[in-house]
Amino acid sequence: MGASVAEHDVDEDSDFAESHEINVTPFIDVILVLLIIFMVAAPLSTVDLPIDLPSSTATPQKKPDKPTYVSIKPDLAVAIGETLVRRIDLVRSLDAMADASKERFIFLRADRAVPYGELMDVLEILRAGGYSKIKLVALEGVPANAISPAASDNPKP
Repeated sequence: MGASVAEHDVDEDSDFAESHEINVTPFIDVILVLLIIFMVAAPLSTVDLPIDLPSSTATPQKKPDKPTYVSIKPDLAVAIGETLVRRIDLVRSLDAMADASKERFIFLRADRAVPYGELMDVLEILRAGGYSKIKLVALEGVPANAISPAASDNPKP
């Protein structure tokens, strides 16, 4: 609580007048620091490989704390997280990770432009290496190229 001092007679009123204004400057400083921290930390928690994922209407499932992402880029290069690996070294690289367990989930991300056969080749490499718990990653929502039944009955001229 603040007080202001004004010149007045001592006989009139001996109490100081209270100021009812809140000093918000420290509050704004704290908020700005928190904003900067979150702006710096948010990009660090995502995988930065540019992959154009297809959409899916499936119900999203809970993601583990430290997921293992295997990505297939449009040029058919394979990566674990953001580290590019050769296909023949894929299982060996997964086994060499800190949390090497054949029972953990592998999240497979493939670009929309990747042919189906290439996706199946990587799935077969993972299966042959003993990784049977594989989840396919897609964007949430309705696919962009989905056509509703009503729209297909009445084509636009």
